[in-house]
Amino acid sequence: MYRETKAISEGWSFTQVGGGDVIKQDEWISCKAFPTTVHVELLKEQKIPDPFIGLNEWDVQWVGEADWIFKTSFDVSGKELSAPNADVVFDGLDTFATVSLNGKEILQTENQFVAYRVSVKEHLKSGANDLQIKFDSAFRKGRAIEKEHEKLHLWNGDSSRLHVRKAQYNYGWDWGPVLMTTGPWKPIYLETYKTRISDVDIRIDVLEDLSAKVKATYTLTSDEPVIGSVKLKKPDGQPLTIGQLNMNLSQTGVAKFTLSASAIELWYPVGYGKQPLYTVDIQVTDKQGNLLDRKIEKIAFRRARVVQDKLIDQEGRTFLFEINNVRIFCGGSNWIPADSFLTTMNAERYRAWLQLLVDGNQNMIRVWGGGIYEADAFYDICDELGILVWQDFMFGCGQYPAYDSFLKLVEVEAEQNVKRLRHHPSVVILAGNNEDYQIAESFKLDLDYNDEHSDFRKTNFPARHIYERVLPSVVEKFSDIHYHRSSPYSGFGKPTTDKQYGDLHQWNVWHGSQEPWHNWDILAGRFVSEFGMEGYPNIRTVDYWLGGDKAERFPQSRTMNNHNKADGFERRLELYLVENFKHAFDIESYVYYTQIMQAETLASAYRLWRRNWKGPGREYTAGALVWQINDCWPVTSWAIVDYFLRPKPAYFTIKRELRPYTVGMTRKEVKTYPDELSAAVFSIETVLEIWGTNSTLSEKKATLEVTSFELDSTWTDKWTKEVVLAPNSSTELFKGGLPGQPKRSKLSEVPKVIIVSARLLNENGEVLGRYSNWPEPFKYIHFPPVDALGLKVQVGSDGESVHLSTEKPIKGIVLDVEGEDVVWGDQAIDLVPGDPQVIKAVGLKSRSVRARFLGDGTA
Repeated sequence: MYRETKAISEGWSFTQVGGGDVIKQDEWISCKAFPTTVHVELLKEQKIPDPFIGLNEWDVQWVGEADWIFKTSFDVSGKELSAPNADVVFDGLDTFATVSLNGKEILQTENQFVAYRVSVKEHLKSGANDLQIKFDSAFRKGRAIEKEHEKLHLWNGDSSRLHVRKAQYNYGWDWGPVLMTTGPWKPIYLETYKTRISDVDIRIDVLEDLSAKVKATYTLTSDEPVIGSVKLKKPDGQPLTIGQLNMNLSQTGVAKFTLSASAIELWYPVGYGKQPLYTVDIQVTDKQGNLLDRKIEKIAFRRARVVQDKLIDQEGRTFLFEINNVRIFCGGSNWIPADSFLTTMNAERYRAWLQLLVDGNQNMIRVWGGGIYEADAFYDICDELGILVWQDFMFGCGQYPAYDSFLKLVEVEAEQNVKRLRHHPSVVILAGNNEDYQIAESFKLDLDYNDEHSDFRKTNFPARHIYERVLPSVVEKFSDIHYHRSSPYSGFGKPTTDKQYGDLHQWNVWHGSQEPWHNWDILAGRFVSEFGMEGYPNIRTVDYWLGGDKAERFPQSRTMNNHNKADGFERRLELYLVENFKHAFDIESYVYYTQIMQAETLASAYRLWRRNWKGPGREYTAGALVWQINDCWPVTSWAIVDYFLRPKPAYFTIKRELRPYTVGMTRKEVKTYPDELSAAVFSIETVLEIWGTNSTLSEKKATLEVTSFELDSTWTDKWTKEVVLAPNSSTELFKGGLPGQPKRSKLSEVPKVIIVSARLLNENGEVLGRYSNWPEPFKYIHFPPVDALGLKVQVGSDGESVHLSTEKPIKGIVLDVEGEDVVWGDQAIDLVPGDPQVIKAVGLKSRSVRARFLGDGTA
């Protein structure tokens, strides 16, 4: 008989064990959806307030500390009952669950991240079968486990989380609420079969000459003799090569294919080529030809390496990704779970998020270690769109334990998830944790980077055993994916803060020493896998969480503070605002100024770090992943797109810095003295440096056009230069004095406000890249009166675009409308005379547009 699968998704209801103020004892509530969790269902029944609004988060904490029961009944037919094997499969239970079938306990669970399969043939009966799942409070259970063992160090959340294999962000983070979910969060189904394929392991080895070897190994649940067939199909469904058919086997089947480079299409990251997905079709029949089981896997051909080579001219080593022999600068984002209530996520929402990433010219996403191993749909879409995935194991910001029962949970979790992810071409690295070595450094735990051989379980940093023994052995055994011990992790005996090795979390802007964002160039690492700056979300998102409470509609209100979870956020936001901007405090203005600050900060990082990608042997910075692209609820955070998928201006400034061709500039004051004994006599020259970048694999001829403007007069200066942008590299284009800025000999001589606009133009005069460099800090600038700017903001004849032009340079234009939001094509726009810009505005519907900008009269 063929393996049959039947979803157990109908007729579910739930209750609170013992009842309470909201759910009475023995009151059963029908589930409106399945899979589901308790908060989601209580919200649908209007039994609890929306925790995303106001202070309601604190009115639903009881949910996570109660115990709950879910139950249903499902019919079993005579055919299913007669099957040699019958299993109930639980793809995911959150978290501590006891499962009973027809009154008999069949399973106890304690890990949200794993699937459970239970043989139930002996417990099934014809007709109705009762399935019941009791969920114990993960919070209370975790506290009890912690009491048995010990309290350990961490950042974020309750320390008991370290003992619980559950999404760690549920306990609260510095961007997320405390919402302890519970329930059957993934599908449950009945599977009946004679023999099934229990494991498929497809290893693809793309050699340096780009030919490929494929080895498909599949394992059966029975050792009875069967016939196996393996077919390899092209993206169009046609056979790639002659299949390996009618193979006699028992228990295990192996098929091998050798393919020339000309026979296959390679999978590339977005921007470097196509993403062809092939199919491996495995079928198993009995001797009479009856189909017993079939598994279909999508695969791709790509060669992926993490390269850590010595560098020319600098100490340290590269940390870069090479795909199909092409070294890739990875510009991307960190990803947290996109909802506090994971069962509300679906393929459409995942696609919307990941399409935003690609539309923003990004090519990598890091699945952060305090959330979940994402849904299959997430990785499928990354495969399809050409997004490289950096995947953390689910350990975050903690001194995790390594006692025997904990290790057993981790081993199963690691094996299952490595097996689930290994065939995705998008997944190019598996990292052991997020910042746990930094925890060890910070709390001065036992950590000798030169000691590779001790039993780390006997130290006060026992999880080193997980990251250096358990996880690498699982990854090596079950996949060919590169393993990295942590993010960040330097290797070579260096601490995690070393900027010359490994990857780096650069939080000395915002956290740490709170450096000016203008210092990103000296804060660079070989691969910056986290950095960020906060900014308020769209004003509509702010109004959503206010829930109509106008008395709380100001930046320092209690409600506003509850919707920013970052420690010391008011001091930090205001530090960076007051250092750089003259700003206003009404909420619309505060939203605007924090958004422009975030946009400037993050664009500067990408601009300066792409400059460090200087070609073979000089890949001084090989990647930048902003913290973070998304939010799990409506909040002020480091996200560049808010919970409702509304991009902040920073999304667009990053998008501009990650175009295939960009131009960048810095201006720096150089002070020289006639001799080393004098401090009073000196000259100050402002030096301008200009460079271009080219992420394509061909050199690009272009015209560099540099136009300078003095803000306080009609003076301008313009020059052009023919340049060649080296392939897959940055190219230095100019270094010299800032046009129009005389040398100064006194600090009392105020420099002129000179704005420099640089554009790269192709042979048809089309703009390949543009950037305007302004003197900073912006707070020193005396902006012209608004009516003297000559700014024109005109809605296009199509009603879905905005035409911008000006007679004076303008910094940081953010467009908005009354009412329903618009999908803007660009924001945080710098505008100069002679370079009008047309901005797409989907959903504008010819409405009038208002523009905010620095110097718009609000501050």
